[in-house]
Amino acid sequence: MTKTKLLSALVAALSLIAAATSPALAQEKLVGIYGEVRSVLSFKVPETALRKFVPAGWELSPPNSGPSKGANLNLVLIDALTTQGPDGKPEDNSRIAALVFPARKTGTDAVVPMVFAGFTSNAKHATGAYGVFELAKTTIVRTARTDPEGKSGADESWDFRVDDNAGVSVQLQFAHAPSARTKRETRVYSAKTPDLYRIYRIEEALDVVRSTETGVDRVQHVAFKIRGSNIAPLFNGSEKLVSITSIPWYTRQVFLPSGVTQ
Repeated sequence: MTKTKLLSALVAALSLIAAATSPALAQEKLVGIYGEVRSVLSFKVPETALRKFVPAGWELSPPNSGPSKGANLNLVLIDALTTQGPDGKPEDNSRIAALVFPARKTGTDAVVPMVFAGFTSNAKHATGAYGVFELAKTTIVRTARTDPEGKSGADESWDFRVDDNAGVSVQLQFAHAPSARTKRETRVYSAKTPDLYRIYRIEEALDVVRSTETGVDRVQHVAFKIRGSNIAPLFNGSEKLVSITSIPWYTRQVFLPSGVTQ
């Protein structure tokens, strides 16, 4: 085959691929691109109290294996370092404490994160993309440390304060271990509007620094207070901290499905 014919064949093949994929991509709308640092505390909380947040037609579905086995609630702490709109221009960053439970639609097998409460630092985004966040005064202090032997770790303080009766406060100190880069895609749902979801395409580095299931524990200190009239029954002293995951870098492209606007 001549170079001209080979080039023509390649162009034709690429055209077919583009024709096959572009309709699916055209059905999605890019919302933004985010670069973040995250920490996740996974709990087992009273199921009866948590069910009150689960919308009709859905049910709780905690993992039955892995480092967070049995955890039915995740506190996701987010410090956004870069935020770009769909046009690529920089936007104001947000700091978020999101309360999320793993759920599945009744009669299906797919388990998805469902956001049901939380706090945000950004007044422009309250009540947030999922309609459930409260505006909070926010202070975050993160310190990375590396000793002469090359061992690394972090000290973190997260404080989201609405008033004296509502907010989240977390202090962490832990040692890091080597972590691998992973890529995944998920749909994140709103408990307030369960037909609403956003598509996340994620690259991240996960470091499970504590897990009661696997016996990993590189945490030197952890303390937390999670307050609020609606979430108080979840954190009444009977909750169990199952795992802590450090995500030192996390990037996501967020899309809305066809026909959805926000």
